[in-house]
Amino acid sequence: MTNSLELEVPLKVARHQIERVGLAYFNARRKIAPGGVERSESDEKLEGVGEEVEISYLKSLDPKEWKDQDHYSVLGLGKLRFEASDDDIRRAYRRMVLQHHPDKRKAKGEVVINDEDYFTCITKAYEILGTSKPRRSFDSVDPEFDDSLPSQTEIDNDYFAVFNKMFKLNGRWSERPQVPEFGEVDAKREEVERFYNFWYDFKSWREFSYLDEEDKEKGQDRDERRWIEKENKAARIKRKKEEMSRIRDLVNLAYNNDKRIQRFKQEEKDRKAAAKRAKMDAVQAQKAEQEKAVREAALAKERADKAEQKRIEQIRIEREQQKKVLKKERKTLRDKVKDCKYYAKNDKDQLKHMEGTEKICETFNLAELQALNKAMESKGRESFVAALQTAEQKIAAELEEINQTQAKKLATATAVAPKAAGVKEVKKGELWSNENVQLLIKAVNLFPAGTAQRWDVIATFINQHSGSGGAQVLARDVLNKAKALQNSDHSKSSLKTQANDAAFASFEKSKKEVQVSNDITIGEEAPSQESKENVKQNGGAHPNQVNNQKPKQNGISTPSAAAAAPAAGAGAGAAPPAAPMTNGTGGAGGASKTWTKEEQALLEQAIKSYPTTTPDRWDRIAACIPNRSKKDCLRRVKELVELVNSKKEAQAAVK
Repeated sequence: MTNSLELEVPLKVARHQIERVGLAYFNARRKIAPGGVERSESDEKLEGVGEEVEISYLKSLDPKEWKDQDHYSVLGLGKLRFEASDDDIRRAYRRMVLQHHPDKRKAKGEVVINDEDYFTCITKAYEILGTSKPRRSFDSVDPEFDDSLPSQTEIDNDYFAVFNKMFKLNGRWSERPQVPEFGEVDAKREEVERFYNFWYDFKSWREFSYLDEEDKEKGQDRDERRWIEKENKAARIKRKKEEMSRIRDLVNLAYNNDKRIQRFKQEEKDRKAAAKRAKMDAVQAQKAEQEKAVREAALAKERADKAEQKRIEQIRIEREQQKKVLKKERKTLRDKVKDCKYYAKNDKDQLKHMEGTEKICETFNLAELQALNKAMESKGRESFVAALQTAEQKIAAELEEINQTQAKKLATATAVAPKAAGVKEVKKGELWSNENVQLLIKAVNLFPAGTAQRWDVIATFINQHSGSGGAQVLARDVLNKAKALQNSDHSKSSLKTQANDAAFASFEKSKKEVQVSNDITIGEEAPSQESKENVKQNGGAHPNQVNNQKPKQNGISTPSAAAAAPAAGAGAGAAPPAAPMTNGTGGAGGASKTWTKEEQALLEQAIKSYPTTTPDRWDRIAACIPNRSKKDCLRRVKELVELVNSKKEAQAAVK
């Protein structure tokens, strides 16, 4: 408050001389024009925008050739060019208007021709650059832009500087605002890949409508304007393709010479090679492990096989030794019993004891035989008889056990398997008639051991050839009957008696036929002289001799001997007697005699030697076999074919 009161006191004013210096003075002085006129703020803002344009350049412009002029240079924006903002363009144009407007120039006394004045070019430059679409068209064909590609020498000298500049210049055409940088030699792989992906998928906004040769607005009618637009469009598309091709060539040139790409490829190659080597090493290691395991397994197997072979060999040696000892003990037993005349009181006991000796040898083991031989040295007959009883008991026990096992199996099969429809249960005695037994013996010889499903095949064969009605033979029945026949006493078999009776009857029949044939021969008249001459021509034999060799008179064939030897089959006794043999001529009423092995071999060889295409085949085959005619050969082949077919049918029925 004191200070304010003091100011109210009137002061004495004195004049001083002050030198005009300082920032405030110069700022105030700058606002005054050279002619003493104060300048406005807008004039101050125009200073520093663009550069001064020489008047000689402006006067050299032809308003009629405005398309060929550089609009940025006309407005003094030759350095900023496409980077100049809209405000920069407006300020540059205003400055040019203030300096070069025809009215101001006329006021200074300059002669101005409106139609040819360069101010028209300034106005046209502002019309184009001041509007976005025309400016975009002019920027696309900027005369200061270099469309050429760098040479290989420039690339080799400074690769990264050259392409950094080229991609920065061409990045102005990108539709996407953020253009990735080219980078340097130490750029990361992700950055380099992103850069090339961007440029290989480059989208350019550059268009060439500024270079249209014709203006469609100048067309006189609609058709002419359409034609002008079509021509302009075709030219634009062509220039656009050329531009995109230029961009692609630039990118390819950079990519092919990029040391970073080469380094990345080499690194990728090395990585793949390392991965491949690692994989190969792993495979080799795995393979080595497998081979090692295989070798170890093979060695272990070899050692195990050797140990097993050694064990088997040891067992075999022990068995051989045991067999030798057992054989020796059996021989000792047989010799002792033989020396003592089998401890028999009569012939019947001798036969029984001979058979019993073999039973003892078969049923007793080594220890029992050794004990028996030792006991027989002191006790003799008593020990032998006791051993014989023991052998009989063992055989009976084994048979009883076999029968019980078979009965259990049969009961189990009967309980599990359903009964076949239409099959009647047949008693054991009715099932195995003499006919079925004969068929069993024949089938056992026809289908030897080793035949696939042998007992099923034999059962089917019997069922096919049996005359009984509903009695069906099964495989287990066939097996039980075969074992029973094998273990039975053949001397008490009824088959042998039946075979002998049939053989004797056949012999009596053949004997009667021979007697009747001789009676007929004696009752005939003596042969005439003509027949004797014929006989001499045929070989000089007497008619009676011819009759003895080939007795065929009045259609009666004289049989030779009626062989009645019973045939053994499957250990079941004698087979039916063989059919009576004829003289080999193959008479109409008689059966051919049995073929020997030699004749059968000759027949087979002759059939192979003379194929079916041979003329008179069977005559030639018969000529190769002595005492056999063509009919005999044909009949034998037919019998063999029927036999083979029946065998195949039996096997097929089982399958």
